[in-house]
Amino acid sequence: MAMADEREMSIGEVINLLRDEFPDISVSKIRFLESQGLIDPDRTSSGYRQFGRQDLARLRFILQQQRDHFLPLKVIKSKLTLWERGEEIDGPIDEADPEDPGEPVDRETLLKRSGLTNTQLDDLDDAGLVRPIGDTTVYPPEAVLIATEARRLMEHGLEPRHLRSIKLASDRMADLVIQLAAPLLKASNPDAKAKAREILNDCSGSMRAINRALLALEVRQQIT
Repeated sequence: MAMADEREMSIGEVINLLRDEFPDISVSKIRFLESQGLIDPDRTSSGYRQFGRQDLARLRFILQQQRDHFLPLKVIKSKLTLWERGEEIDGPIDEADPEDPGEPVDRETLLKRSGLTNTQLDDLDDAGLVRPIGDTTVYPPEAVLIATEARRLMEHGLEPRHLRSIKLASDRMADLVIQLAAPLLKASNPDAKAKAREILNDCSGSMRAINRALLALEVRQQIT
């Protein structure tokens, strides 16, 4: 018979053990980390997750890296390899692609990082600016930046319904860029796909640059 500190724990017991240190821990967050391959708890014959002490230590390490260093999951995976070997981890491992927006985030993390209230986030969802992926409570990585900047605009008096125009303008620009690459996107040739990706990245960068310049021009004309 296993000792008490070696027995397997349910997901609820794990949450209770971690909640004091990580108040935003939730069942959905643990399930998301599992779906991304960072944890792999055992299952009972009925399909319930069972966590051992090593699983708990692994989960605590992951949550510490997210909380203390704001690392994307791909970087945490690299650090996990060192952690599993018992090697020293002197600092963050920078393996992130500068064009990679990061990892998806759950609702609790999005609220914490953006400073939004639940009501404000719901209002941004209604306005089409920040929406979860499918029927989940997980948001795309870009949601953190969008939500943070939207909060700053709302602090200056704008309302989510006013911000809808930003989404509409972005949609129109995306449509123009996608039209340029549409024939290549439909092709099955890998070279065509690569060319389409190049066009999308290049043209979207130009669109962003023009948008910034036009906005700066309009603002400057008002203050000069």
